[in-house]
Amino acid sequence: MGKNTEIKLLGTPPSPFVNRVQFVLNLKSIEYEYIEENLASKSELLLTSNPVYKKVPVLFHGNKPPILESLIIIEYLDEIYPDIHPILPSDPLGRADNHFWANYLDNKFIPLFEELRITPGKEGKEAIKKQIIEESQLLEETFVKFSNGKTYFGGDNVGYLDVVLGCFLGWAKFFEKHNEFNIFDEVRTPKLLEWTNRILSHESLKDVIPGSEALMKFYMMVMKHNPPRVA
Repeated sequence: MGKNTEIKLLGTPPSPFVNRVQFVLNLKSIEYEYIEENLASKSELLLTSNPVYKKVPVLFHGNKPPILESLIIIEYLDEIYPDIHPILPSDPLGRADNHFWANYLDNKFIPLFEELRITPGKEGKEAIKKQIIEESQLLEETFVKFSNGKTYFGGDNVGYLDVVLGCFLGWAKFFEKHNEFNIFDEVRTPKLLEWTNRILSHESLKDVIPGSEALMKFYMMVMKHNPPRVA
């Protein structure tokens, strides 16, 4: 595809929500301009383009109004480039099922990691880790259902849920390392463990997921601006 300077992405590299948009742009071979945002000192561009939430990612497409929220952005990209690596199924029921589990990931599973970060004390953290492990087993069942014995949630090709969960794996591994537990393992979640290795090495994602140094720097910024709860 020719160069498309009409598409611009405002984001910060350690954000898994920004990474989702980057992943889909790569999957669809869409060239774009990346504008890096400093969340510690938010730009006028961010504040004016997303005055409600003041968050990244923000997608700009020509003279159209800014497009906000990662799930909305990646579906928008899927709709304007439907013939290049579609990530959502065409049937309404399949789309609805994907939307349900994406909503689950963003509103139940992923928030547990922020809860782990801000929860004080070993006992409290162990309880959150137990919840994460329990939810990972539900995700294993979900993967088996969606993949139907194939490679990805999307079957033979990367789909919507592969993008939504896959872009969080850098942070998942970060939390595993610093909290001494395994989210996915060979006993509880063998299929997801295989999928994790596969998706992280995908050509369109492997250069998108930030490294441990970038994640730590961002983590320390978050800890400074939003410290853990006091015991």
